[in-house]
Amino acid sequence: MTKRARQASAAFPENTLASFRGAILDGADGLETDVHVTSDNVVICFHDPYLERVTSGTGLVKNQPFYNGIDQVRTTKTPIQPIATFEQTIALLMQPEAKHVLLNLDIKPDNKCDLLFSLIAQTVSSYPDWETELAPRIILGLWHPKFIEPAKRLLPSCKRIHIGFSISLAKKFFWRDCSGFSINFATLATAEGKAFREDCRVAGKDVFVWTVNARNEMIEATKWQVKAILTDRTADYLALRTSMKDDWEKISQEPSPSLLAMNSIYSWSLINKVWSAYSLFMLTRKAGPMYSSED
Repeated sequence: MTKRARQASAAFPENTLASFRGAILDGADGLETDVHVTSDNVVICFHDPYLERVTSGTGLVKNQPFYNGIDQVRTTKTPIQPIATFEQTIALLMQPEAKHVLLNLDIKPDNKCDLLFSLIAQTVSSYPDWETELAPRIILGLWHPKFIEPAKRLLPSCKRIHIGFSISLAKKFFWRDCSGFSINFATLATAEGKAFREDCRVAGKDVFVWTVNARNEMIEATKWQVKAILTDRTADYLALRTSMKDDWEKISQEPSPSLLAMNSIYSWSLINKVWSAYSLFMLTRKAGPMYSSED
């Protein structure tokens, strides 16, 4: 049976300590968050590179200080929350009731990799026994291969996975240096995705799938026997998982996600290829040309 990870952002503002605590209280054994660095070198847990979509602030995170700046910003979704720092999030994970929880960091390609990983290393290494009790619980989710070398050099005790939409990019640039792959549901639902899941199983690579909020997609992903299902609806998934344990034969017969459904349109092979090409374009635009880690 699969594990689960993300945050309780369906009930709380996304990427906040409240959502992380909520997910842990729901019973999640993993959290997922994006990270960005402010102008005064504070790592914050926040999805967008800019503030205005979900907070009272405006502008790019990297251009603003945290202290006497972003620390005053609050979410627009209730219950209103401040923006969480990476340091606060790690402190939460080191509480006795959260010592089992993994932290999956979504490393967006517009970050400065050496700076970000150095700051993360400073926080992680400040805890006693961090090499055994903390670092192995941190998973670095990499979109661009330029992050592989600094991740290996600065955070060697942390696991590395690739996050993306494209199977071909995953196999070409990340297969050798990553222990797993976090791929969106629609891509893994294609014929190519099915073959990739089998390749990972044979090679002993972990597969994570995101973002799985619909019941039928949760059931389908469970059939795939992935390592982790990333969802915003932690409580819903955990309740379903209990039901699946009690009566898997019945629940497994429920209809699979339809390719005609809007949230599955990227499962169509042609559209998926177009989307993969667009993803490559955006990655190279933000972080430079893709290159093999063997180059």
